[in-house]
This record gives sequence, structure tokens and C-alpha cells, in this order.
Amino acid sequence: MRPTRPTTAFLAAALLAAPALADVVKLKSGASVDGAVLKRTERRIWVDVGPDVLSFDMNDVASVESASAGASVAVKEDSIFSTAVGLAELPPREQAKILGPAVIKVSTPGGLGSGVILSRDGYAITNAHVVQGETNLRATVWFAQKDGTLKRTDIDDVELVAVNNHIDLALVKLKHPDGKDFDFAPVQDAEKLENGQNVFAIGNPLGLERTLTQGVISTTQRNFDGLTYIQTDTPINPGNSGGPLFNTKGEVIGITNMGIRGGEALGFAIPARYVKDFVRNREAFAYDRNNPNSGHNYQKPPARSRDGAPPSLKDGSSNPRG
Repeated sequence: MRPTRPTTAFLAAALLAAPALADVVKLKSGASVDGAVLKRTERRIWVDVGPDVLSFDMNDVASVESASAGASVAVKEDSIFSTAVGLAELPPREQAKILGPAVIKVSTPGGLGSGVILSRDGYAITNAHVVQGETNLRATVWFAQKDGTLKRTDIDDVELVAVNNHIDLALVKLKHPDGKDFDFAPVQDAEKLENGQNVFAIGNPLGLERTLTQGVISTTQRNFDGLTYIQTDTPINPGNSGGPLFNTKGEVIGITNMGIRGGEALGFAIPARYVKDFVRNREAFAYDRNNPNSGHNYQKPPARSRDGAPPSLKDGSSNPRG
């Protein structure tokens, strides 16, 4: 049986019966409910107010303030990224308030893209093609303020740490202008993806900063050139490249890297498992500006027009043409 919306009188009684330390659910109507949040999904929330359990549609909820925020969330730091257990499923509009400071814009003289901060030390992931061939990098970060606003800050001190062109990932490191820790986003631990699962992306498509788009996973395993990608109908445009694809728990499940021009709702993201492997083995892909073989993308050679061995490889032949 679907619970009905409580009356104002019942809400008042619930407030009086609620414990002193409680979660606070503020409704768009102006009312608020104090109690213990039992369960919370993207669409509904259940609150124990003592005499009864109330259920609300998340579209009617303005905000949720937890008395024990983070107490049930276990964060595990692995290398320079973190995973978390116990995260609640929240609508994208609420997750954006939490995760917004972890999403950055990456600018170069040749263009711009997006990225996501993975550690308090300022390590961030973006696409290799965003920083390919560039030495002058700038990151735009939105720092959370005490009044709930975000402060837009450009950081010129950006180090290119590692580049893997094969999977189109790059690791950069930002330096906080005030020497403080960065806000960061957790990476999904064990891969749990389903077709039709709700996801959302935050990035800077066409330079439109902090744009949120949402959709579902179209397929979890789309193969291109021997690599698998997450296919999503979440709108992905130039400028989204390198930005995070989140699930409703606020975990990074992929890094957006391409869309198909001329096609609708065809976006793709590099799965988090590739991101974790790349970060753990970053020394193998370490960028060295003094090494001409580091960080460069070698193009495929042109295909031969005729079968058989090239004449240049035959004994006594000096004709280099195949």
C-alpha cells in the first residue's frame, strides 16, 4: 500500500515525538520532519518518526540533513584514489551539490575538457586526448564555501603525471592555492553495472561550465578496438571529455571520452576498472617531457595496396615501394 502524504497536524506530532538527535527532512512545502532515515533511494525516502514510518517522494523533498552524516560510510584509500561503502542513493540534483567541487575544467591552448579529482592531494583524471601534446595546462576548480556557495578558481600549477594513449587516460596533479585538501569523488569498487541503470555526468560541454546531464546505461560492454566501454544515452558533447560518469551513489563508474557525431543518445565512457589499473600502474606511463617517446600518440601506418612481401625486402631489390 502506497503511503499517503501526512497532514500538517500529523507532522507536528511527529516532530514532538522525534528524538533530539535526528535526521531532518525538509519538504518543498516548507514543513520539516525529524526522525531516523531508514532507507533512501533516488525516488523515495523512508523516515522513522517514532509512532510511524513516513514515506516521501524525493520530488517533494528540498533537502535531507543527516545527524550522523558520513558515520555509516566507510572510505578505503587505495593508491591515490578512494572507494566507499555505505553511500546512499540520491537524485542527481543532490549528488551534484556533494560532488560538484570534485569536477574540474581542464584548459589548454588547443581546447578544453573536463576531469575529476580522485584524492585530497589533488590527483585528477582526464582524457589523454585533452592534454595530448600540450605543456601549458590550467585547471578550473570550484571550491565549496561555508555558506554553501562555490568559489571559481583557476589553477595554473598543474603537473602532467602519466599518460596512457591506448585507453585515452591522463593523470594530472593540482596544487591547492591555499595548501588545503581538495574535495574528491570516490571510485566504484567492485563493478556493478546494469542496463537501464540511472547515471549522470558533470562536465563542461562546449565550454558551458558545470553542466549536468543524465540518462541510463544503454549497455555495459560495448567493444571498440579491443577495449570495452560503457554506452549511455547521457548527452556527451565536446568539452565533456575526461569528465566523470556517476551512479546515483555518487561513485565514479567511468570517464566520458567520446560521442558519435550524427547519432543521438550515443555516448561512451571508459569503465572505472581501466581507471584504477591505470592509476595503480602509473609509473609505467609516467610522463617525461625530456623523453620524446613519452606522452606521444603514434598513428597507424598506411595500409599496403598489394599482397605479398614488399620488394624492398626481397633479395637484391632496392625498390622501396610496396
